[in-house]
Amino acid sequence: MVLRNRIEIIHGVNLDQLGRRDAEHYGGLNFDELELRIARSARELELVPRFFHTNHEGELVEHLHRLEGLADGIVINPGAWTHYSYAIRDALELAGLPTVEVHLSEVDAREPWRRTSVIAELCIARVSGKGPEGYRDALARLAAELSR
Repeated sequence: MVLRNRIEIIHGVNLDQLGRRDAEHYGGLNFDELELRIARSARELELVPRFFHTNHEGELVEHLHRLEGLADGIVINPGAWTHYSYAIRDALELAGLPTVEVHLSEVDAREPWRRTSVIAELCIARVSGKGPEGYRDALARLAAELSR
């Protein structure tokens, strides 16, 4: 049996600004602390995480295009691009990997425009409003999917 445990953790626009953003919605961790926590959770689940962040939509699209053979699953928080980037949606579809969408805040309880996700139908699950622990839930969901 081939081990499928390589997880691409993709952070989109403004995620690198954690610590400066509204702690009520995004928690008190900064970006580096968030990635350390995600890495620890991944190791506990016997997953191998690789991280990518950009504030440039085209870079995220290009990154998704290059994932073939490098990852077995994706955890993605596209930030505001979640709500309108069909370019990212199409690139995610091309990647063809099991994906879990994650948001630190409870997007469905916020502004109406945040309730739309153009990637939702491509994802096996969505985790929202659990703060950093949402990433652990997303990783666990992917681990279960990849172990099938």
